[in-house]
Amino acid sequence: MSYDTIIKGGRWFDGTGAPSAVRHLGIREGRVATVSATPLDETGCPEVVDATGRWVMPGMVDIHTHYDIEVLEGPALEESLRHGVTTILLGSCSLSTVHVDAVDAGDLFGRVEAIPRQHVIGSVGKHKTWRSAQEYVAALESLPLGPNLASFIGHSDMRTATMGLDRATRDDVRPTRSEVERMERMLTEALDAGFIGMSAQQLLFDKLDGDLCRSRTLPSTYARRHEMRRLREILRRRGRALQAGPDATHPHTILLQALHSIGVRALGRNPLKTSLLSAADLKAIPFIIYLMRLLGGVVNRAGADFRWQHLPVPFEVYADGIDLVIFEEFGAGAAALHLQEKLARDELMRDPAYRARFRKDYESKYGPRVWHRDFFDAQIVACPDASVVGKSFGQVGVERGGAHPVDAFLDLVLEHGTALRWRTTISNHRPKILKKMAQTPSIQMGFSDAGAHLRNMAFYNFGLRLLKHVHDADRAGRPFLTVEQAVHRMTGELAEWYGIDAGHLRVGDRADVLVVDPERLDSSLEEYAESPVEQYGGLSRMVNRNDAAVPLVMVGGRTVWRDGHATPLLGRERTGQFLRAGETVDPLPASGAATLPSAS
Repeated sequence: MSYDTIIKGGRWFDGTGAPSAVRHLGIREGRVATVSATPLDETGCPEVVDATGRWVMPGMVDIHTHYDIEVLEGPALEESLRHGVTTILLGSCSLSTVHVDAVDAGDLFGRVEAIPRQHVIGSVGKHKTWRSAQEYVAALESLPLGPNLASFIGHSDMRTATMGLDRATRDDVRPTRSEVERMERMLTEALDAGFIGMSAQQLLFDKLDGDLCRSRTLPSTYARRHEMRRLREILRRRGRALQAGPDATHPHTILLQALHSIGVRALGRNPLKTSLLSAADLKAIPFIIYLMRLLGGVVNRAGADFRWQHLPVPFEVYADGIDLVIFEEFGAGAAALHLQEKLARDELMRDPAYRARFRKDYESKYGPRVWHRDFFDAQIVACPDASVVGKSFGQVGVERGGAHPVDAFLDLVLEHGTALRWRTTISNHRPKILKKMAQTPSIQMGFSDAGAHLRNMAFYNFGLRLLKHVHDADRAGRPFLTVEQAVHRMTGELAEWYGIDAGHLRVGDRADVLVVDPERLDSSLEEYAESPVEQYGGLSRMVNRNDAAVPLVMVGGRTVWRDGHATPLLGRERTGQFLRAGETVDPLPASGAATLPSAS
């Protein structure tokens, strides 16, 4: 028996959580043909990979990204693929590009996801040929995709295309009966096209970009009970997932989302698969994580199919000046971000009344919030004034005659603008709690936000970082998960819950493969680098660079990443596919796939 690729001598994980073992894998025509305890005949095999001392596992699944724009001009999606993510979910947070036009897409994505609005408009305007979900899938599959894709359809996308952005973002406007019916048809058509479900949003500090409706919240936040109930029932009947972001300022909405997930099978009412944003150990509200875990366990025992999404690493964010989404959650911060022109922002930040308002918001420590609002816990990492680098804004205020931390921050922003770069960790800072969350069945391992917040965060390697956490604990004699369990949580468990053909590496499975060197799961995984994004005019993006930890990545049996470099296939030929919910996907042939023209 001949093979296209042999991966020999590695510690093999099949993605089910079953015990691992040293095995030899033979791959033929894009699938795993053999898993053998004895060496395979290498005669005629064009690629033999020696994985001795390494882990061989299914490619990871990233369940929360915002690559909807980047995929159009950069379909290789290299920043995720190089870290072993071979399946990516689009359409998160009620945002997708299935139905909206280019300008509306710019207003929806630009400020919420910190993707340059002009590039959103340019990319969607250039590439959009589709008018339906099925045509959108065909358009994606005409691109030389690197990883596999699956997608939610965004509720804000459907609502905007149906009602217009202005009407869709007014408190006093409700969709007509025919408009609700049109959204129902859009959702049904998307599910027929293989979408895994719908994403919605109630979070009130996600604000629109542009001029028409600037600083209004996303269209999905304006939907009322009747509209959402009808859309939820379609998802429930079809067994597809609802991804939702609750309104953190009204905690009862979290409880309602969880209760909506409950089904009564004896009465023919299926549970509604619900994935909620997000399980986080917030510095601002340290007890909240215990309530999240409790809620998930209680409603699932009552017949729900409810999950929290979770980033399994410390949630560290960076900012250039005042440009950071966490400021959207209170009035003074949102007022500054509402202003697009620097001169207008500077004038506002000099105003004593504005500063008093900012100090009042900052000192309000009660009520639901994400940011801990502590400028003593915010380190300056770059500034033209070298004397403040390495210090917190609180410390700078003390050194400047006891100035309030807010005044120290605003003074530095006025003086240096976006040349002032700083960072803070807002959640997931307690290792013991991170371990507990990784063990919790109602919590899903995945919340990278890849493709968004390009200057603020980089969690492309979140899966490798969880593997490091597990491996370090095991070597220290204090295990909290086995490696098998950790692999399962990031591969097969997610693929099964969302109903997509991914996440396993058994005989007959499509060969989406990640090879990891466990000895290189080291401190480099916690570091950040920067790299320009060609699709966004060379904007410098925060990234991760841990290439030594990932010697090999395959998609559909074809090697796309090897020893720190993309192979000639990546970005030139299509290796990834659109994974339709509930369907098995055949690997692509070695030739005849979509390619990019040489000039591109």
